[in-house]
Amino acid sequence: MNQSVLEQKKQVVSDITEKLRSAKSVVLVEYKGLTVEKATELRNKCRAAGVEYKVYKNTLMRFAFEELGYKDITASLEGPNAIAMSFDDEVSAAKITNDFAKTSNDTVVLKAGIAEGRVLNAEEVKALASVPTREVLLAQLAGVLQGNIRNLAYMLDQVAKKNEEVA
Repeated sequence: MNQSVLEQKKQVVSDITEKLRSAKSVVLVEYKGLTVEKATELRNKCRAAGVEYKVYKNTLMRFAFEELGYKDITASLEGPNAIAMSFDDEVSAAKITNDFAKTSNDTVVLKAGIAEGRVLNAEEVKALASVPTREVLLAQLAGVLQGNIRNLAYMLDQVAKKNEEVA
């Protein structure tokens, strides 16, 4: 094998490894039979959500996964695969790929994933996809807190009015 080709492959494995290391979550998807238009649609949805969607050779991904200690995921590296990586939160990559897989007529299949340093099977990735994003959870918490504060203010106002009537 040509030395420069080997060096290029080592560089790609190094790049994949660094991306995997800094990603908060990774989803391995199979894209068998996906048309160019649908692939572009998936890429655009990923990009809009801040998720990086890349196709690499399985052997290069295998080396990167093994280097990081994710040997369990390498069993899923059969057929045409891509990885979706989220660097902002743990949910986005799973949510985008899962939603797309539901409408893709089995051309996109979730195979495995990684979140919080743990390898996930396809069912766990789908479960992760159903979790609201951090922003949604924070908004829900703010709504609950705001409601409680509003109720407290109302109660204090009623107590003050009752005390005025007594006095």
